Amino acid sequence: MTKQEAERTAILIAGVVILALTAVAFWLSYAHLADVAKTNGLAASNARTWAWPATLDLFIVAGEVLMFRAALRGVTDWWAIGLTVAGSLGSIGLNVAGVGAGAPRLHYVVAAVPPSAALLAFGALMRQVHNLVTPPVADDIPAPPAEPDTEPVMEIDVERVSEPAPEVPELPPAPLPAATPPVPPALLDHARKIADAHHTATGSVIDPGTLRARLGVPPQLADAIVAQLA
Repeated sequence: MTKQEAERTAILIAGVVILALTAVAFWLSYAHLADVAKTNGLAASNARTWAWPATLDLFIVAGEVLMFRAALRGVTDWWAIGLTVAGSLGSIGLNVAGVGAGAPRLHYVVAAVPPSAALLAFGALMRQVHNLVTPPVADDIPAPPAEPDTEPVMEIDVERVSEPAPEVPELPPAPLPAATPPVPPALLDHARKIADAHHTATGSVIDPGTLRARLGVPPQLADAIVAQLA
């Protein structure tokens, strides 16, 4: 038998013993409360005598059922605990009070034992159910798998070669402006006469093209003459 099977067997045996203890204690408490009801106003009706304890003990039954449901779900139901505790304390108090005044102390103990035993037995049963439902925490948690050893990576230094600058073709030097040709004085005087005659006839200054056509000179020379006539 494995350790887990032995634990389950022990829990089952303890559960059976606790259920039997709860049933016996509940029956003794219920019977005593029926006697209390009989001696306190309900003696005329036997059915009422046995029904009256149910108004108290059914709180215990309802609370215990709800506690058992909560234990199976692994949660805590405080309403169920409150019902069970309230019903159990009421049962203990009425069982003790039903003994009457002036009785030997042992009579009070006898009256208090059944409901107290029922309450403690059911609490022990709920603890076992909680332990059975809650998964145990493993002592030896498997360690995460070790990372495989990786071979050292050789570092390679890469030397960057700078790219040569693009060759820019050399542009030919811009041609120098042609020098203004010298104007002979005689040609300048003749041009002035032509310009004055043109101004007298048209009322406007002679342009280089007209002057060039009249003199029959190159364009550069005509521009130089017009510049000097201005």
